[in-house]
Amino acid sequence: MENNRNFFITIALSVLILAVWQYFYVLPRSEAQREAAKIEQQRVEEQKKAADAANPGASTPAPGTTAPGAIPNAPGGDVVTVAGRDQALAASKRVKIDTPSLEGSINLTGARLDDLKLKHYTETVDKNSPEIELLNPQALPTGYFAEIGFVGNDKTGAVPGAETVWSVDGNPTLTPSTPVTLTYTNDKGLTFKRTFSVDANYMFTVSDTVQNSGSSAVSLFNYGRVTRYDKPAVASTYVLHEGLIGFTGTEGLQEHKYASVEKDKQYQPGKSTDGWLGITDKYWAVTLVPTEKQPFQPRYAYFEDGRHRYQSDFLTDPINVEAGQSATVETEVFAGAKEVAKINAYAEERHIKRFDLLIDWGWFHFITKPMFWLIDTLYKFLGNFGLAILATTVIVKALFFPLANKSYASMANMKKVQPKMLEIREKYADDKMKQQQAMMELYKTEKINPLAGCWPVALQIPVFFSLYKVLYITIEMRHAPFFGWIQDLAAPDPTSIFNLFGLVPVTLPHMLMIGVWPLIMGVTMFLQMRMNPTPPDPTQAAIFTWMPVIFTFMMAGFPAGLVIYWAWNNTLSILQQGVIMKRQGAKIELWDNLVALFRKKPSPAE
Repeated sequence: MENNRNFFITIALSVLILAVWQYFYVLPRSEAQREAAKIEQQRVEEQKKAADAANPGASTPAPGTTAPGAIPNAPGGDVVTVAGRDQALAASKRVKIDTPSLEGSINLTGARLDDLKLKHYTETVDKNSPEIELLNPQALPTGYFAEIGFVGNDKTGAVPGAETVWSVDGNPTLTPSTPVTLTYTNDKGLTFKRTFSVDANYMFTVSDTVQNSGSSAVSLFNYGRVTRYDKPAVASTYVLHEGLIGFTGTEGLQEHKYASVEKDKQYQPGKSTDGWLGITDKYWAVTLVPTEKQPFQPRYAYFEDGRHRYQSDFLTDPINVEAGQSATVETEVFAGAKEVAKINAYAEERHIKRFDLLIDWGWFHFITKPMFWLIDTLYKFLGNFGLAILATTVIVKALFFPLANKSYASMANMKKVQPKMLEIREKYADDKMKQQQAMMELYKTEKINPLAGCWPVALQIPVFFSLYKVLYITIEMRHAPFFGWIQDLAAPDPTSIFNLFGLVPVTLPHMLMIGVWPLIMGVTMFLQMRMNPTPPDPTQAAIFTWMPVIFTFMMAGFPAGLVIYWAWNNTLSILQQGVIMKRQGAKIELWDNLVALFRKKPSPAE
């Protein structure tokens, strides 16, 4: 029993540490990040006004004459910050994008993807709230875009880059069934024909054909970049990666958080002939998949010349085009929600190497992935992720039922011999060695494994953390409702006992948001712990008494889905342990412990 209590305390303290870390580190850091984003936006606007006043005629150099081997730089200090998104979109000619999943436009200046909204995702659980704006024009403080272009030289003349104005050839609207073709011809006889196509979800294909009508061969480079001028409004955590990401070459997965790339400025792994790279958020991502025809150099960088920005980019080896000939390169651009099924499908169908790593399953992916698969499969049958979590708990319990039975049976036997154990402790109170030897002899005689009772508790650790990971990182859980007041299983229970669950119209501090489900979880945890005799050690007794109360407060800030799982798991454990103890003839201490807890203690005089 003592070993079991130690393991129970271990898992409890592990969860407590996670809760404390989330409450005192993650939440304050999120608030600080939001404030920092506001300050940065104000700083950029003030800096731009000062720059415009000092040099109103400033303009960005044309990228077409950039030296070979260098990607044209995304504009930094010479960006015009406009009043709003509509104004920024109206500043240039555009081609409309309309698919079942996306809406937006392609900027004909630079042929950029810089206007994209996700039709199926809103900012809040309110279905009438604004759609998620994934990509935005660079003129906004939240500028974020994907761009494909070329790097030329004196022989090629000006080649398509950030400032190139393309012409539309034919269809003016991009849909899954109607590609869009853009053209550009320079003064050296090079004609560039770019075709945009898109599927019904989030993958664009950009096909560039270079036709050389000149009298001599030319050599040019193809580049692609994902550039972002801001950071997520909510600070990232160690639970998942947010920032620059890619999988290329022999180095494999590259993950560079915003803070690390700000410090080191640039990461440049070795060249590659396959893979992908881009920028990822918790739920969304924008990535480039370069052509397999040309080796390319990936790079992850941070620039602070005028305007701070983050960039994942690639530059291919030279592409040679003979006179009278043409060459074609193709780049795929993923821009959308990190839905597990779609990411896996792209990886398999388009042969994108380890594209599944765009979703941060963590080091324990061998547990996290099956956990998600099980919940998602049950959801398809039950139609509710909350019910799927409850069913998952039952299945996990069933899988470990034989082991749990043996464990609880051993615990029941431990209760039956507890009088003999107390007798041994009293007899050898001053000789710990003899006490331990006598205990081992008792275990051997009664055929008891003192560690067997630890397994039901120990097995909860990986299940708990894998479920936490699944709830935190997968977009399928975002805004997933349960029943009643729980409209988002990935968010904390919004109710609180301190305002009578919403009856009193008062705004409470976060630490007092103790909702219904955290209370249920606390009660079930209390009852489960009272199934066992009160520990003789005063310190352990105090921990067991106060731990449910502490956990009720700390778990209140966790996703509601995780709290529901914990409460349901506690309930099943109480039922299972009670049945096994009764079958083994061991006394269930629950009622006696409850009576003793609330019974008035006699005074010393009595």
